[in-house]
Amino acid sequence: MLGTSFLLAAVVGSGIMGERLAGGNAAIALLANTIATGAALVGLILALGPISGAHFNPVVTLGLVMKRTMPWKDAAVYILAQILGGLLGVAAANRMFGCHVFFISSHVRSGSSQLFSEFVATFGLITLIWACSKSRPSAVPFVVGAYITAAYWFTASTSFANPAVTLARAFSDTYAGIRPGDVPGFVAAQLVGGTAATIFCNWLLQPQSTSCAQRIED
Repeated sequence: MLGTSFLLAAVVGSGIMGERLAGGNAAIALLANTIATGAALVGLILALGPISGAHFNPVVTLGLVMKRTMPWKDAAVYILAQILGGLLGVAAANRMFGCHVFFISSHVRSGSSQLFSEFVATFGLITLIWACSKSRPSAVPFVVGAYITAAYWFTASTSFANPAVTLARAFSDTYAGIRPGDVPGFVAAQLVGGTAATIFCNWLLQPQSTSCAQRIED
């Protein structure tokens, strides 16, 4: 809950600050939003990873259930904490910048390109997390921060890739917001992308009985 709260405070707060200081330059506002979010992710995962695993994302939590490393009852509590934390983070960011604690977003994010972007963004994020968790777990915080920083720019949706983040951002009518009516589509695309990535990684990262070199020699 704490990690997701600070993540949303970084996303929404930097969005408000970036927009106010950019003087109408959307690229500068997005850059400010991107850098703050990526940097916050690295710090939060490094700090809270040893305590909770630092999965501030319901898609990651559900992936652990699919991999049979977390029971459903624990996952349900994690997801509830992520959602509550996201709402607290948005409320904090809104108040820090003199806005109402919660106010519904009118920022339209609809269309097939946006939904496909969320599928791609989430598929990439989950694939990188599972791959690095197996080969270089200490690199996961930096990989996640770097990927989200990049995905802000190469996806049309600016890479929400997180249902808890998506829901919480509907309660801030600011640069980082999303219209409530667009939330279900984003969440569905994220769940499909995360599920596809977990299935793909279960195949890709399965233990090999013999090395490629041994197969060639045989």
